[in-house]
Amino acid sequence: MKNKQSNIAPIAIFFAIMIVLHLLTSIIFNLLPMPIKPTIVHVPVIIASIIYGPRIGAWLGFLMGIISVVNSTVVLLPTSYLFSPFVPNGNIYSLIIAIVPRILIGITPYFVYKFMKNRTGLILAGAVGSATNTIFVLGGIFILFSGIYQGNIQALLAVVLSANSIAELLISALLTMSIVPALEKIRK
Repeated sequence: MKNKQSNIAPIAIFFAIMIVLHLLTSIIFNLLPMPIKPTIVHVPVIIASIIYGPRIGAWLGFLMGIISVVNSTVVLLPTSYLFSPFVPNGNIYSLIIAIVPRILIGITPYFVYKFMKNRTGLILAGAVGSATNTIFVLGGIFILFSGIYQGNIQALLAVVLSANSIAELLISALLTMSIVPALEKIRK
């Protein structure tokens, strides 16, 4: 029981950080017209995965998926149905796209870093976590909502390799490499 109770604090802290990041980036991107709008909400999931393990990472990924569902339900955009079953054209596949890739973000970085255990491993773990989100969300949309890309794999690859996705990958890698060593020192 003590182990489960000791997991509540890091989950709560990282979840609070995720909510603040989500709100700040939403406000900033709505106020400032920027051509690239990278998501950084997944960075705390990646960092927690590396520091606390894949179980806590998966829980935080799940919570990130819930943030996505709630946001897509409350803030209606033309793409809201891809992440919320509670809006017109949304269905159970919307939940799969919103939640499953985010859970995987909390698992994949841990194993990348565990395998390498060095600075390069941190960079790759951050990049893999970000790529996990991009590939599985867009791949899920491609498979489950096939009308979006109309079976055009080149269109899917163009979106995956867009400036937005590359910016997210680089930001995730740099932040992971910078933050994890400092948090590991504090944790010890």
